[in-house]
Amino acid sequence: MSVSRVSATRAALAGGIALSSVVLLSGPAFAHIGVQPVGEAAKGGYATVNVKVPNERDNASTVKLELNFPLDHPLASVMPQPLPGWKIEVTKSKLAKPLEMHGKKINEAVSKVTWTADGSKIGPGQFQQFPLSLGQLPEDADELVLKAIQTYDNKEVVRWIEEQKPGAEEPESPAPVLKLSAASADEDHHGGAADEDEKAGHDDKSADHEETAAASSGTDTTARVLGVVGILVGVAGVAFGVLAGRRRSA
Repeated sequence: MSVSRVSATRAALAGGIALSSVVLLSGPAFAHIGVQPVGEAAKGGYATVNVKVPNERDNASTVKLELNFPLDHPLASVMPQPLPGWKIEVTKSKLAKPLEMHGKKINEAVSKVTWTADGSKIGPGQFQQFPLSLGQLPEDADELVLKAIQTYDNKEVVRWIEEQKPGAEEPESPAPVLKLSAASADEDHHGGAADEDEKAGHDDKSADHEETAAASSGTDTTARVLGVVGILVGVAGVAFGVLAGRRRSA
């Protein structure tokens, strides 16, 4: 084998090893459990999110997921979407400080949602999304840390509960984080947008009423003019008939 061929073979081998190392090192970074909003997750509003759960094992399948919600920023409404092949359990806990929502006091909030395989599972090389409707999102927080526990059918349990510290490297098993965006001016947090819509509706109705009244008034005026003209024509006809009768008599 020539020197050039040996050099080329060694270069290809070194490149392959380097590429494999990159893949192996970067693979787990894309395999963490994450929470992704569908659209916007604005402070003080409501949001639909997907909990994305990849299967990280080659010899086992995911059969259970537990997602925990912080009670320091409790959510009054957590509604999971039905998912074929999975049994869903919603756990609530009592709050030390009641929430006020739409004029009502709420003494408990959802602390955990559990999905258990019931005819389905997440196999090797697969992922599953678990949809949730959340609200009302806190106004005094930039994110929600939703700690998760993933269970495989070989009894292995992975706890995604480590919180990211500022300036530190990403932990080995980071907890899923839902980032909250700033509330927009037209966000219907306290009925603002609804009030504007209702006001616009009232304005439209008032305009329609005014147009209807104007049209009705115009119709009445026309009818009155025609009525007067009709009376005058009738009187003129009677006068003409009387005058014609007198002429014939003369």
